[in-house]
Parts: sequence; C-alpha cells; structure tokens
Amino acid sequence: MNAEDCMNELNAIREGISTIIIGKERAIRLSLTCLLANGHLLIEDVPGVGKTTLAHSLARVLGMEYQRIQFTSDLLPADILGVNVYDRETGSFHFHPGPVFSQLILADEINRATPKTQSALLEAMEEQQVSIEGVTHTLPAPFFVIATQNPLEQAGTFPLPESQLDRFILRISLGYPDASSERALLLGEDRRDLLKTLAPVTSPERIRAIQTRVSSIKCSEALIDYIQQLIQWTRNGHYHQGLSPRAALALLRSGRAWALLDGRDFVLPEDIQAVLPGLIAHRLVPHNAPSLTADELAQEIIDSVPIP
Repeated sequence: MNAEDCMNELNAIREGISTIIIGKERAIRLSLTCLLANGHLLIEDVPGVGKTTLAHSLARVLGMEYQRIQFTSDLLPADILGVNVYDRETGSFHFHPGPVFSQLILADEINRATPKTQSALLEAMEEQQVSIEGVTHTLPAPFFVIATQNPLEQAGTFPLPESQLDRFILRISLGYPDASSERALLLGEDRRDLLKTLAPVTSPERIRAIQTRVSSIKCSEALIDYIQQLIQWTRNGHYHQGLSPRAALALLRSGRAWALLDGRDFVLPEDIQAVLPGLIAHRLVPHNAPSLTADELAQEIIDSVPIP
C-alpha cells in the first residue's frame, strides 16, 4: 500500500465515522491513533454521550468482527475467555471460545465488573492470546479493545488497577456535544438506523498493513531525547508515580500514528504533544492538584520540558 492509497483510506474511515459521531473529530482521530498504534482505548464518560456508538461505528467502517461484552458484577472470566466443555461421545474436552475471540471488543462499563473479571483481559491485551488450563489460544488480528468506564463516583463501580490501566495506550472522553452538533442529532436520523447503513471502507488485512506502516514512520534521535525527557520529568516527584517504560513506548507509537494520520512519514514534537493528554489521563495523579484535567497536566509537562 503506497502513501497516497493509505491516506485516502484513512480519510475515508474518518469521514465514515463522522457521519455517525458528529462534532467529535479529535476523539475520532485519537481512536484511530490508538488502533493504528496497535494499542487499546479507554473511554471514560457519563452514560449517553456515544461511547458505544463510537465503538460500533469503528467496527462497521473497518469491516472488523465485533463483539460487545457487557461487564456486570456477576460476570466471570470464563464468560469472556471461553471454557473447556466435556464431550461424552469422544471422552475429551473441547474449547468453546468466548467473545474475546473477535477483532474489535467493546468492554462496556468495564469498571462494573470485579477486579478478578477485569484481569481476564490482561494477557489478551498485552500478548494477543489467552491461556486456558495450560493451553494457549491465539486471538485474531488485528485485535482492538475499546473499554468504556463510568466515572468512579457513580454507584456500583470498581476502580481499574494500575496494571490494567497501563494496558490502554490512550484514555479519552467524548463529553457533551456542542449546540450545533446536538441540534443535528435531534433533527437527524436515529444513530442506530444510520449504523445499519454504514458500509465498510477497508478490511482487517488492510488495517494490519497500515499498522505495519506506522512502525516505519521516522523518529529522529533528538525526538527520542524529547520523549525521554518528558517521561523523566514525570518521575521527579510531581506525581504519585511516574510514567512507565510501557507508557514511553506507547507515546512513541501514538506519535507515529498521529503523524501518519497527518500524511507524514516522520514525527514532529507537535505529534507527541498532541497525544500526550490521552496518554497521561489514566496514568498520572498529581500530589497537589488532583482536580487538574488531562489537558492541563499535559500542558504543565510540555511547558516544563524544552524541545531539544
């Protein structure tokens, strides 16, 4: 796939999703950044702002197999991963795969499940495989988890552990629509009806090719220095804990994906700065100002670390 075909395909994907999700161009771009960086996405927001619709729109436009898992307090790990079932005729066990064996997974309201059930996704998200009773089963590719999370102050929620949060490259919020976008929603067709008419503009195989292309986006030594300095600044006592090496790799991959969505084959400092709020939103908690937004935290870091 050459550069022009790649850009045409990415633009078609964005346009397709934008017909359903109105006025949220940045959220759509960050979602695609996460996918192209071969990562996973966490969306935290109040109910009713379009989190599930965004996931379903992505699946339709990308032509990916889609499964929605509704997380509840009584959900068990086997309900996600699958289970071995005994066959009396053959006298052996057969594995029945769970809904995680799909290409795009919507883990809806993930923080309503217990920590034990949440942890069922750890191996799948990190290694693209699951282990059941000592047997490893490979998950399909591409494999993209979109998890939605209600604000922790809502009843019946369990906070995600740091190990789970760190598996998500980016965390975004959709927020309420602006007045013109909300009016378009009120006057337009039902989003569920529109979703049924949304046709794929690409295929999982082509998405895999674009993900491979992302890893070839050039990143200079000076930019690597900049990323290291950003990461190191978060480890100097400003926060409860700094960014991990996994977060540093995620920042680099996200910056490359953001650059590709701009049609470039090289990363700029602005690309790193653009994805930084989503990267730190679920990772950094400041000691003195816990109420700061992710954008405000990111700006504080950017202002404190000069570009080499």
